[in-house]
Amino acid sequence: MAWNMQDYPDSLKNFDALQRKKIIDIANALLDSGYSEDRAIPIATSEGKDWYENASEIELKEFDEEPNPSKNDSHDTDSANPDLLDEDVVVSYDDEAGEWTVKSVKAERAAGTYKYKTEAVERAREIAVNKESNVVTYTKDGKKE
Repeated sequence: MAWNMQDYPDSLKNFDALQRKKIIDIANALLDSGYSEDRAIPIATSEGKDWYENASEIELKEFDEEPNPSKNDSHDTDSANPDLLDEDVVVSYDDEAGEWTVKSVKAERAAGTYKYKTEAVERAREIAVNKESNVVTYTKDGKKE
């Protein structure tokens, strides 16, 4: 069942309207990609919160100006990669950037970068719980822990 800004899961009622809009948009895309509601809601909530916390003012404004999600929206399911949901989440150190990265195995982009490993591991655990996968951590010198 797809959602809109008037009809959405109870778990989203306490979010800021713009954050809720993003979560609904992500959840609807996941549903279109074949995910069950039980998986789509926590994944979308986690990703929507992360987007909202890290989006620039311009990104927030542009998204706010987009039409609200509807139950009949179509999503580009060709660009979605359901296989990534089954992949482990890796925490590793990027020497060039000087930061810890959180990235699903086979993903093209990192889910986030962090100054401290503890922050990266915490975020990786959130993602892994939502994806029902594992966290794999590496030391700063690249050795698997």
